[in-house]
Amino acid sequence: MHLFPMWEPVEGLKFDLAAIMAIVVSVIITFVVARLCVRNLSVENPGKMQNFMEWVVEFMHSTIASSMPVQRVRAFLSLGITLIMFIFISNLLGLPLLVITDAHEAFPAIGITQEYLDSHGGKAHLAWWKSPTADLSVTAGLALVVFVLVHYLGIKMNRKHYFKHYLHPFPVFLPVNLIETVAKPVTLALRLYANIYAGEVLISTILMLNWVGLPFMVAWQGFSIFVGAIQAFLFTVLTMVYISQATVHDEDH
Repeated sequence: MHLFPMWEPVEGLKFDLAAIMAIVVSVIITFVVARLCVRNLSVENPGKMQNFMEWVVEFMHSTIASSMPVQRVRAFLSLGITLIMFIFISNLLGLPLLVITDAHEAFPAIGITQEYLDSHGGKAHLAWWKSPTADLSVTAGLALVVFVLVHYLGIKMNRKHYFKHYLHPFPVFLPVNLIETVAKPVTLALRLYANIYAGEVLISTILMLNWVGLPFMVAWQGFSIFVGAIQAFLFTVLTMVYISQATVHDEDH
């Protein structure tokens, strides 16, 4: 298995350099795609990128509307589009290439210790590229942002019923409702991470087959695009469902 370079400026605080670089690239690509889609807007002669963005907007509008009243959709449309684009792009970053270098000497600054080299035949395979969502820290960070946002919006937009729902249907259910609240971001993070990480592990395994694994690689690359799209969609949809549950009272439906 490859070793991802780590930077540890303070003992116990580690930064995955491959994940950081991939996150930066994901942000740049997402911004560039969004900018290209809204450049040179035209009502009479829209371009392909504008048509693509219009499709994305309509798709997300109908998706969000399935979880909350239509009059509230507009407020969360930008969030939904940003989430699904960023996560989808992040899911696919590890597919096109795998940047690996070999290290034969200890380099503790990036996590290569002499003990590691001794236990791996004196050589370490450093992987400098991967999908950022194949890192649990990244998906946990996304889930944490959703967790904070959901409860902030719940308190701000639906304070009375928001706190009351923890005692629904009876006060004795308070512990169960609290566990459910914590479980939501945990499952969001683990679902996204597990699917993308498993896909990249399989890609690494297929690469070991050299040219024999080429047909399997082509097939898996295509399937991985489908999985990446589904996981981006699920993360975004569940985020909107959780926001709706926290901000919309039953009487608002």
